[in-house]
Amino acid sequence: MERYKEHLSDKGIRPSIQRLLIYNYLYNNHNHPTADNIYSALAPSMPTLSKTTVYNTLNLFVEKGVANVVNIDEHEARYDADTSAHAHFKCKNCGAFFDVHIEKPVIKGLEGFRIDQHQLNLKGLCKVCNKH
Repeated sequence: MERYKEHLSDKGIRPSIQRLLIYNYLYNNHNHPTADNIYSALAPSMPTLSKTTVYNTLNLFVEKGVANVVNIDEHEARYDADTSAHAHFKCKNCGAFFDVHIEKPVIKGLEGFRIDQHQLNLKGLCKVCNKH
């Protein structure tokens, strides 16, 4: 937890216990959870936690660059503590999410532009579902 406390502090985020526990969950659950997933997982052990706190904390994490919002599905926002450049794959059958590490993409038609952020999302069938 001390590592998370230092990381959040370095990004200008006051590391309250709720923020630390939300970041801990996000960092250790690579399934790209929604705010509701995080709330449901943490609320039983933290009765004072509210959904509003989870949403506000996630928005703060995104704003400060310690998490990214993943908009792979138009019906839900998911969150990722891995802020390195990578893509996401969602299985249309089982709903599993996977990180896909990529090299910097070659993008044509934007010469002279500055790209500050990119997000590549892929949908299809995962290896297991594709075998059936």
